[in-house]
Amino acid sequence: MAAPSFLKLDPAIERWNRMREDAYKHFKFTPRTTRVAIYGFVLVPGAIYYLASQTHLKWSWAGKRKGEALARS
Repeated sequence: MAAPSFLKLDPAIERWNRMREDAYKHFKFTPRTTRVAIYGFVLVPGAIYYLASQTHLKWSWAGKRKGEALARS
């Protein structure tokens, strides 16, 4: 048998929680959600890849002493 609960439930909060739990069931691609998906899954990783590829092998950290330049010549 369950113990009595002294917690009062707010129906509005319960409705909001249920809506948040079931949001994936009602999702539809709209122009706005398509744009957000493209930004998040294509442009952001593409920008990170571009920056990483531009700076790759630009610096040499191996065996440097104080006063030596980090930039490769």
